[in-house]
Amino acid sequence: MQLLINSVGERFVIEGGITVEVISIHGHQVKFGIIAPRNVAVHRKEVYERIQAGVPHPKKLSA
Repeated sequence: MQLLINSVGERFVIEGGITVEVISIHGHQVKFGIIAPRNVAVHRKEVYERIQAGVPHPKKLSA
């Protein structure tokens, strides 16, 4: 695991054209902005795990 310590407004770059910027920090909440190529999917961990498990999106369950 890579540990990065950044302040608001600072960015870090991941190989493959991905840039992550610290947008704001409020208490224990950190907001990131992520710039990635269109062919790179970006998901929160719990969403990614649901996709990998084949569980449909909650909004699509009632459709």
